[in-house]
Amino acid sequence: MRSDHVYHILETRGLLAGMRGDFPPETALRIVEVLVEEGIVVFEFTMNSTDPLQTLQSVKRAFGDDVCAGMGTVLDATTARQVIDAGADLIMSPAFGPEVVQAALDADVLIAPGVITPTECVNAWAMGVRLLKIFPIGPLGLDYFKSIRGPLNHMRFLANGGITAENAGDYLRAGATCCGLSGWLTGDGTWPLETIRKRARQVVQAVAAARDATISSNIV
Repeated sequence: MRSDHVYHILETRGLLAGMRGDFPPETALRIVEVLVEEGIVVFEFTMNSTDPLQTLQSVKRAFGDDVCAGMGTVLDATTARQVIDAGADLIMSPAFGPEVVQAALDADVLIAPGVITPTECVNAWAMGVRLLKIFPIGPLGLDYFKSIRGPLNHMRFLANGGITAENAGDYLRAGATCCGLSGWLTGDGTWPLETIRKRARQVVQAVAAARDATISSNIV
């Protein structure tokens, strides 16, 4: 998928589900099916998980363009090109690496590098990044995000790290474009599917409520 299309889906849906750990293809496919049924269609697999490239490709074959399948924990340009060749719709990283960013931009793949300081935000945005993954935002909290975004409110942020159904809406109301959830939502690969379904339903409802509140405040 082209980067602008993936960005539009993230902006519209407001959620990304990550899977880090023991998520081989057969496990991931079952979880993706449940999450799609609950309205979550953007997924991040990670390079430090079980069979990540095979998992990504299995999900792409099974669901096609009904989902966006991305790869996270991409730490260098070689890996970035590897996951692009594997068909990733999105690349994410815990850090801002200019060489990773450039590889994704050259291939027109949406890139969300990890940033946590104003300097990192400005430098990544200047390269042409259109979605900054502010990570790990959970330990620093909502006030830190508001402080970062205050002078940088022309930038677009994906809040990631420590996000749950209880705080996802808060970050969206504070100006985040979307939120990424992993451990709280998908567990470690051993959770019952109904537990994942229940949590997905909770966070989808929280995002919808936050969006409704934002629209109402803008009308007022």
